[in-house]
Amino acid sequence: MRMNKILYIGTAFMLAGLLACSAGQEPNTGDQSAASRSESGGSSSSYSQPLAQTSGDVVDPQAFEYLGAFRLPGGEDPPLTFAYGGNAMTFNPDGDAGGGDGFPGSLFVMGHDRIAYGGLPDGGQIAEVSIPQPIISENIEDLNTAEFLQDFQNVLAGYFTNLEEIPRVGMVYLNAPETGPKIHFTWGQHLQEPGDPSNGWFDPQLDDPQVQGPWFIGQQDPYSITGYMFDIPAEWADAYADGYTLATGRMRDGGMGGMGPALIAYTPWLADGSAPPGGTRLEEKTLLLYENTYNTIAIERSLNGYQHPDEWEGGAWITTASGASAVLFAGTKGTGDKYWYGYIHPDGPQYICVDEQAADIADMCRYADGSFCTEAELGGCCDAEAGTCVSDRGWWTTRFDAQMILYDPAELAKVAAGELESWQPQPYAVIDIDEHLYLDPPEWDEIYMGWGDQRRARVGEVSFDRQNGLLYLLELYADGAKPIVHVWKIN
Repeated sequence: MRMNKILYIGTAFMLAGLLACSAGQEPNTGDQSAASRSESGGSSSSYSQPLAQTSGDVVDPQAFEYLGAFRLPGGEDPPLTFAYGGNAMTFNPDGDAGGGDGFPGSLFVMGHDRIAYGGLPDGGQIAEVSIPQPIISENIEDLNTAEFLQDFQNVLAGYFTNLEEIPRVGMVYLNAPETGPKIHFTWGQHLQEPGDPSNGWFDPQLDDPQVQGPWFIGQQDPYSITGYMFDIPAEWADAYADGYTLATGRMRDGGMGGMGPALIAYTPWLADGSAPPGGTRLEEKTLLLYENTYNTIAIERSLNGYQHPDEWEGGAWITTASGASAVLFAGTKGTGDKYWYGYIHPDGPQYICVDEQAADIADMCRYADGSFCTEAELGGCCDAEAGTCVSDRGWWTTRFDAQMILYDPAELAKVAAGELESWQPQPYAVIDIDEHLYLDPPEWDEIYMGWGDQRRARVGEVSFDRQNGLLYLLELYADGAKPIVHVWKIN
């Protein structure tokens, strides 16, 4: 069933010229008393995100025209399935010609994730699929289905075997003059220590991938680089980013890699186009990086409206024929009036259920403005060991929304030049996309992802067809356990 949410298109863009960016935002340490707050009676949103001024040459959010969606092919049997997959996706402009239907190219999509400790060691396989005509319909059965162009291949077999517990992966196709066509990738996992290289490349011929790497991205924390990838337009990269045409980043819930999406630019190949040795530390340039919770418990130097349950899972550098541009991130944004580490409360989203076994329990619950919950609100509601919790443990909020947020590339250029701190850029527009989503996962998976207003993991990777102005976005757990692909035209 589709769910209609508030749509910020247009409104966000009009406000963008009126509200200043948060270069001087004050930290909220949580010391503000919450005793006088009234108890929320439902899943209302206290979400407020001041929007940044722009340079003027940015993509208008009203230019996003929704075209519909299509299904991914194949069955349900792991590992050769898209069920429980979609961790990474990239558009291939050199793929299928499209048969004149207006949707040329193809998509490389990762299938069922690996499962650690021998559960599914050959997961994370990659296939290439065609792009059929998207259709707008409330019935998934009405949608067209892509076709396999290359079947699943275990491209990264033997790599990252110590990073299989909830993997985090990104990839991007780039046909650079120096190297020819390559698919660049990044790999991490939900919880990991620094010390493992993360990024590499492979050839698009999936049965002969010729994997190179992996490499380190400077001294960057893996929680800031191992979630998504996209290409940076060469002209912008040459002008502002030392010619680095690849962007890698991640936003991990809890703010451990930064309290908002991160973006790090790099280029891996040597002067002759060859790959550096595995384990090389590549030079990089930071374009966007917010403060992380290792350094402070305060909600400061963060994305405006940041909450610890936020999930930013994909990104793209959008350009138009008229010269407008934007850096886009897509994800599932915490927008409720409270958020906490623990469980869903069985009595409704307005109630908190913290993990009573967590260290520093007083830090585990906050209001939307970053102030701490009252001591009376810090009680639990279930016993995980006894099996009485209705959800998995994690970061929850009274409400989530699927969003795309847009940044002005001119702000990132100022970061690259040292004119702004890496945490100062803020989005100039917010687009709520829930009205286009199906939000109908398998019932048995709701214990992990939640339900209703507390449904998380709504959307995943995005990829952009720059020549035709088409944006592709994965909705997770939409077709049973398989993702579907939504399509927008950027007019």
